[in-house]
Amino acid sequence: MSLAILWIPVTLVAAGAQTARNAMQHHLTARLGTLGATQVRFLYGLPFAALFLAALCLAEGRLPPGPNSAFWVYVVCGALTQIGATALMLATMRLRQFGLSIAYTKTEPVQVAVFGWLLLGETLSWQASSAVMIATLGVVLMSRSGKAVGGSEGFSWRPALLGLASGAGFALSSIGFRGAILSLESGSALLRASTTLTTGLLLQSLILLVWLGFFQRQALLGSLQAWRSSLFAGFMGALASQCWFFGFALTSTANVRTLGLVEVVFAQIASRRVFAQTLSGTERLGLILVMLGVVLLITDVLGGP
Repeated sequence: MSLAILWIPVTLVAAGAQTARNAMQHHLTARLGTLGATQVRFLYGLPFAALFLAALCLAEGRLPPGPNSAFWVYVVCGALTQIGATALMLATMRLRQFGLSIAYTKTEPVQVAVFGWLLLGETLSWQASSAVMIATLGVVLMSRSGKAVGGSEGFSWRPALLGLASGAGFALSSIGFRGAILSLESGSALLRASTTLTTGLLLQSLILLVWLGFFQRQALLGSLQAWRSSLFAGFMGALASQCWFFGFALTSTANVRTLGLVEVVFAQIASRRVFAQTLSGTERLGLILVMLGVVLLITDVLGGP
């Protein structure tokens, strides 16, 4: 297989592994609470990321690149926003179906376009403007229809707002981690990405261990007792992150993010097969509109100057 197209299977593996990790964290939320399940991704993913980094250093015959002040600023920002985004995503899953919760987070590209227009005065093309309106309509339809996880019917903005905030957090974390990777001055793209990932997971694990140790000790003890399922979630999280970064090293972020939308399909399969959750007709229409809006926006970016 040509290295030039290796990003395609790598991205598909990343999307599948991320779906498995999200599903396992969703299961753990009822037992550990939102923050307890959030820290599983980081604490149990850290050993696998560190092992991969060590193997990569041996293969390249060099140490990880040394961090600088810009790296620390970027990686701290990425780590903190990713913690918040993960917690908001899991909170959304407690109110809405698994598949719909993932769809909310995938509005990230649309939100970036809106933020750029509101805060930076960046103009939107007719296609980008249409994408924003279509995706917004989809979110409204998903919010107005169907049953929540608890069985209640009807309109609710709360899961939509939580999910959209989660998507915004993931967008900010991507910017932070990408900045951290680019700030490193030596090493291959894969080594710089793996160094950033391992550093970020270490910071996130320490932050959540201290927080849970002081304020939610039962959740921390529960995650240690549930080490088997937590270890699987951590492994899948580390695998997904390594594959995302590897994909970014091989092609543009836009290409990887576009193909990564397949995660929504994987999430719908998991929602039906694992959680026995089904969508109403209106929810299906809303989901299709959200994905159509995201694809329209990304193709507009790819086709731009």
